[in-house]
Amino acid sequence: MLVALIAVPLLYLYVTKLPAPFFLILLMVVSTLALHEFFRMFRVPARLSALGLVCGLMLFAPHILNIEHPLNVQALAGAAAFMMLATVRLFLVKDPMRSFADLAPIAFGLLYIPSLLIPQWLLRLQGIEWIFMLYLSVWMSDTLAYYIGKNFGTRKLYPEMSPKKTVEGGLGSLLGGTAVGLVFGFFVMPSWGPVTLGLFGMFIGGITIIGDLVESMFKRDAGVKDSGTLIPGHGGVLDRFDSVLFAGPALYFMKQAFA
Repeated sequence: MLVALIAVPLLYLYVTKLPAPFFLILLMVVSTLALHEFFRMFRVPARLSALGLVCGLMLFAPHILNIEHPLNVQALAGAAAFMMLATVRLFLVKDPMRSFADLAPIAFGLLYIPSLLIPQWLLRLQGIEWIFMLYLSVWMSDTLAYYIGKNFGTRKLYPEMSPKKTVEGGLGSLLGGTAVGLVFGFFVMPSWGPVTLGLFGMFIGGITIIGDLVESMFKRDAGVKDSGTLIPGHGGVLDRFDSVLFAGPALYFMKQAFA
């Protein structure tokens, strides 16, 4: 909750007072930091990790250059990045053993982090109100999930992945996202209406749970409690953005489907 109280005003100032490209720069910074944490979790060799970070930035290139149909070019950039990674691994480490283990975390990390962050830029191009709805829905979902789960939670949601998550907390997440969607539908984007945005918000509330559980799955596999230590007391960058990684593409595709 404290992080949200600090982050929401900072995000508001950053998005409203600076030109749109600065938001793309912010996404690139977040992507690089989160990718670094992800590669470190799975013990990717240092030189391959550095190359993986460069490949992560390559995925943003079509959007930086404002290329027509950037998602198509982004797919080509992803293919080029993988070819480059495989080629470098081939000649950098002249041992076929562990080649898949070295490359798999990088390839999956590129799909998981920069590829899921980029739809936020597409939302930003369609209006800052969509960015605020996204982050407020995620933060309200997380907040209500925590407080309702802590005070009223009795039934475990998925103890194998996250022992503290409860069904009641999950319902709180749905409620939080729906509430933000209704507010935006009534007061911020009335042309969309409270019913549509309320449903969008409810879906965000559900998908944030999935995003959090997916990161928990990775951390359990890697044998770590937090993705990093950059934010004292709150883990790493990936820990803070795990929910919004899934929520951003979900909101973008829902908006496109209902436009």
